[in-house]
Amino acid sequence: MNQARSNILKRLREGRKESFGVPVSDFSLVRDRNWNAAEKLDLFQQKIESVQGEVHRVAADRWVAELIRLLAEKKISNLLVSDRKKPALELREQWHEELPQLLSYQRPIEDWKSELFNQVDASLTTSRGAIAETGTLILWPDEDEPRLMSLVPPVHFVLLEADQIYSTFYQAMSEQGWASQGMPTNALLISGPSKTADIEQTLAYGVHGPAELIILVLE
Repeated sequence: MNQARSNILKRLREGRKESFGVPVSDFSLVRDRNWNAAEKLDLFQQKIESVQGEVHRVAADRWVAELIRLLAEKKISNLLVSDRKKPALELREQWHEELPQLLSYQRPIEDWKSELFNQVDASLTTSRGAIAETGTLILWPDEDEPRLMSLVPPVHFVLLEADQIYSTFYQAMSEQGWASQGMPTNALLISGPSKTADIEQTLAYGVHGPAELIILVLE
């Protein structure tokens, strides 16, 4: 029985070598997207807004004021940020007591799970970049900005540098050196708010995550 199995596996291996050889990957299709910066931004915005994402273009030194405006417009009472990330420092320099409460993600999830899932209105995270071709955000969660920040609050604000929008997924991986520099436990690709059509085949938002995805593009 064991000998028969060995013979079969041997023939399969030999046949695979003879028939297929070493596969060759052809990346020419994904290398040929030669969009300029303005085209990449326009395409990214078009794609993600087509699935109910929001994009707000703002000068890099004006993003806090734009965020404050959006928080008031959406009647958000608190905002979860990571104090270990640079944006939180910029926020706190311009914040005052009449604005929504700033919450810090500094405790283990076990210590405030109920509060996070039931009392946090919105969160703000950074991003690693975006993909124009598919309208996709790249998030790089770590211990300072955990994955739950982008999954649990019903409204998710994301900061995106305009010069970090890539034409394709392949370009993003290549130019950022994903293969050589290592990756986090969870690298997130987000192409719009959370949605599902499981309920009576009707598209619903916010069932498995944030119902609103709002991107501030820093130009």
